[in-house]
Amino acid sequence: MTDLPSTARVVIIGGGIVGCSVAYHLALRGCTDVVLLERKQLTCGTTWHAAGLVGQLRATHNLTRLAQYTTNLFSTLEAETGQATGFQQRGSVSVATNDERFEELKRGASMARVFGLDVNVIGPSDIAALFPFAHVDDLVGGVHLPNDGVTNPIDTTQALAKGARSRGVRIIENLGADSIIVEHGRAVGVITTQGIIRADAVVNCAGMWGRELGDAVGAVVPLHAAEHFYIVTEHVEGLSPNMPVLRDPDGCGYFKEDAGKLLVGWFEPVAKPWGMRGIPESFCFDSLPEDFEHIEPLVAAAAHRMPLLIHTGIRLFFNGPEAFTPDDRYLLGESPEVHGLFTAAGFNSIGIQSSGGAGKVLADWIIDGRPPMDLWDVDIRRCMPFQRNRAYLHDRTVESLGLLYAMHWPFRQPETARGVRRSVLHDRLADRGACFGEAAGWERANWFAPPGVTAEYEYSYGRQNWFVHSAAEHQAVRTNVGLFDQSSFGKFLLQGPDAEHVLGQICANDVSVDVGKIVYTQWLNESGGIEADLTVTREAPNRYLIVTAAATQVRDFAWLNDHIPASARATATDVTSAMSVLSVMGPNSRRLLSHLTPCDLSNEAFPFGTSQIIDLGYARVRANRITYVGELGWELYIPTEFAAGVFDVIAEAGHEVGLTYAGYHALNSLRMEKGYRHWGHDISTDETPLEAGLGFVVGWTKPDGFIGRDALLSQRETGAHRRLAQFALHDADKLLYHNEPIWRDDALVGHITSGMFGHTLGRSLGMGYVECVNGITDAAFVLGGRYEVEVAGERVPADVSLAPFYDPKSLRVRG
Repeated sequence: MTDLPSTARVVIIGGGIVGCSVAYHLALRGCTDVVLLERKQLTCGTTWHAAGLVGQLRATHNLTRLAQYTTNLFSTLEAETGQATGFQQRGSVSVATNDERFEELKRGASMARVFGLDVNVIGPSDIAALFPFAHVDDLVGGVHLPNDGVTNPIDTTQALAKGARSRGVRIIENLGADSIIVEHGRAVGVITTQGIIRADAVVNCAGMWGRELGDAVGAVVPLHAAEHFYIVTEHVEGLSPNMPVLRDPDGCGYFKEDAGKLLVGWFEPVAKPWGMRGIPESFCFDSLPEDFEHIEPLVAAAAHRMPLLIHTGIRLFFNGPEAFTPDDRYLLGESPEVHGLFTAAGFNSIGIQSSGGAGKVLADWIIDGRPPMDLWDVDIRRCMPFQRNRAYLHDRTVESLGLLYAMHWPFRQPETARGVRRSVLHDRLADRGACFGEAAGWERANWFAPPGVTAEYEYSYGRQNWFVHSAAEHQAVRTNVGLFDQSSFGKFLLQGPDAEHVLGQICANDVSVDVGKIVYTQWLNESGGIEADLTVTREAPNRYLIVTAAATQVRDFAWLNDHIPASARATATDVTSAMSVLSVMGPNSRRLLSHLTPCDLSNEAFPFGTSQIIDLGYARVRANRITYVGELGWELYIPTEFAAGVFDVIAEAGHEVGLTYAGYHALNSLRMEKGYRHWGHDISTDETPLEAGLGFVVGWTKPDGFIGRDALLSQRETGAHRRLAQFALHDADKLLYHNEPIWRDDALVGHITSGMFGHTLGRSLGMGYVECVNGITDAAFVLGGRYEVEVAGERVPADVSLAPFYDPKSLRVRG
């Protein structure tokens, strides 16, 4: 029996490397009243059998910063704690067998330079020098990251645990948390077989048990275990202990020297989900049955890359479970369903390299009450409630494991577990040639295939097969009229006598407006960072309609509810499923809609930025005169059961004016030309409205102020050190996507946040922040330099502008 404390500030459930990292970092921050509960022994779930790879380059800047932090932590952890970790910075090399893979790697190398990583693009002869045993004749090149590392997962976990214990953290093994105690929507402790521990915060670091732990209290933790295979050979004479890790993504495999032997592991395209009926409680340092038939084709590919495998014996054939999420990004942060319940789980085979950074930022989040940086890529608030569905998780896991080494094509869409959320107009769009993508589970028309063309993606880093079709949609919106289905918008109602006051505090812009006015605004945190980017329509004196992006539906609704004071007479309701949205956009949108409604759509009767209820077909719909494409147009908010009828009426009348059906790729290219920001790419919690060029939608003089006002006023006084700008490449054949380095007068000053080809301008466009580290980034600084954007290692000259390249005075929007 353990002397179990009755209270703690924080209780952590799970003693893998991530749980121990959270405990260690809480203690570093001075929060030592912490209890970590491990159901069996530390590392006994998935940590113990990890390969121990410590890479630094991730898909985004902040995730790379977290991985870099992990590397720096591991380099000092042994000296600090006296516990050996086995950490070595041997480096890593990823190799390419074709030009498309090599472009992916070179784009990654360019991105690494933005993040400050030491990186080299190398050829086959360089690869052979680093890996004398490797077959390189079929390689076209590779990328070398010399500071990547390897570590011993068990020893590193023990070092983190030792560091936590030395500062006062209680780590109790062989005692699990049977359940989490939730009172009034908040986690307040855990129940164990030895008693109850009350706590201010509970952290779910339970790994592949994490979903069930969350499910029991209504928290969405969408992860599923999958079988992961690797082999370890007999001793290999001459294999250097300093050999870098070799990644052969086209062969789905990685190679690592392991005490004189060769460890070879795989991320196969069609994986084997495991634990569909739950993870056994008895699981402890266990492995799963061998399945050589499943992995045999990949063994052959590994032998091609490393011929020594043909004549070297295999000492160990290992199969162990690891937890994967639907989008291959781990789950971090406070649950939007249960306050005080934090999660760090679902690490998709990168738990070792992510553990240090994830543990640090989650500890900061717990102590400070907010994340220390933009963590949207892994924020658990991105998850949708339906993703708890077990059949969905099973089917998606078949694909998600292999995506780690698959080609990371621009615009790549998942192939499994599709059709989850469908607009009521889905079949009508499909009949008209829609090719659908997925966002937050929604099937959305990304582009339309004309007759005779198959509505399927053909991926590349160049102009993909849909490029010309999306260009036609784009031009139709610019010159005539297009129809978008935007039913996936998140839609909330805030109602009650105090609705105006509550929303006035949350919104940076002034929402004390007349009924029928639309307000574009941001929601800010206390530091002035942008938490949300959305529109607010005043429907009545005591009712507002809030419209946001599909991906941020859960996040933004949680933010709204969290900032309604308990005493306020206001309630929020998520009405996303209650309304479909059709956007009619283009210079002929007024002409088209005027045939369908008796309402006056003229500028005088229906000015830009206003909303009215109009008759359309047999329905009454809310028409919002607003745009995300930079043209005259209306968003039509239609009760779901009326949407099909309204669509049919518009489609029929559309024949007369040449209506074009348009998808989200066209929407993206249109908004890029107009310089409209996209939350999660161009703006986030790390940027302020002043840095993003959105100071014009801040209600500076609102009498009651707003969240973040003091921080913005301070920045307005001192000046910003970075500014969002638009870029247009001189070479129209080079395409921008994201994270390409921005060079000003041969100095690296930022990176592209989002990119798309602008079909009206005929140029590749991008947005990105220009930073002046030692001074103020004013207009003179931004516009006074010579710019290049680096694309796959090549610098391409670019023009810069602070105003949109298209219709900078917005005359067409108000036409």
